[in-house]
Amino acid sequence: MGTTTLSAHSASFSKPSSIVLSPQTTQPLKTQPVGLFTSTYHHHRKLSYSAPPKTPLAISGITSASSVSSPSSKRNTSPVVVIDNYDSFTYNLCQYIGELGCEFEVYRNDELTVDELKQKNPRGILISPGPGAPQDSGISLQTVLELGPTVPLFGVCMGLQCIGEAFGGKIVRSPYGVVHGKSSPVYYNEGGEDGLFAGLSNPFTAGRYHSLVIEKESFPSDVLEITAWTEDGLVMGARHKVHRHLQGVQFHPESIITSEGKTMVHNFIKLIEKKEVESNK
Repeated sequence: MGTTTLSAHSASFSKPSSIVLSPQTTQPLKTQPVGLFTSTYHHHRKLSYSAPPKTPLAISGITSASSVSSPSSKRNTSPVVVIDNYDSFTYNLCQYIGELGCEFEVYRNDELTVDELKQKNPRGILISPGPGAPQDSGISLQTVLELGPTVPLFGVCMGLQCIGEAFGGKIVRSPYGVVHGKSSPVYYNEGGEDGLFAGLSNPFTAGRYHSLVIEKESFPSDVLEITAWTEDGLVMGARHKVHRHLQGVQFHPESIITSEGKTMVHNFIKLIEKKEVESNK
């Protein structure tokens, strides 16, 4: 992960914020309010690779009237839980989730245990990007292993690396070095299924911010399958072969560079609803 200019200064969010800063620039994204942030937090958001203060943060998103309609007319009242790996891009992902009609809750990766997360009965889980390696991701790895088989889970950047490591993959430095705000064509193949990339151009343009990747040579192909890649063969997407609702991407869907990124988040919500329909049969 890299740096960002986004910060928060002892702010109490008593009403919706109407802008979210782009990961690449200080210019605001032209988006609708995600909803109400019901918590107060008193710390500075992460501005660099240095570890931010470990202060508790639990934020609930309540969708606004201007939000895009949910893919289903029947709304599950359980939230989508976002595990925030101390990353300032997390809230752009939350912005998308809220605009797409889903209620969500955000928790820092060391703010609750996996057992406490289970008690929340999340309808879906998103594991955010973050600095460092999967070992620095708090409950993220354990969440992949314990909840991933039963709860739709979407890992972004470090979130994908957590999926890879959880199932035996090696996380290594990219042979092509660090990328920060790099625009890359990403190719995909989901075997004809409607997954995260349904309806996207092939290739599509993605914004990348990372130095680590799942090593392709030792990729755990007995458990996972590669769903997306770059022209030079780096793993950009993967999913579980059995639990196909468990998947992730290496790039940032919330980046302004990823022009079709919101569609991916929408597709994740569709996967959640599809699993709910199947569970109710």
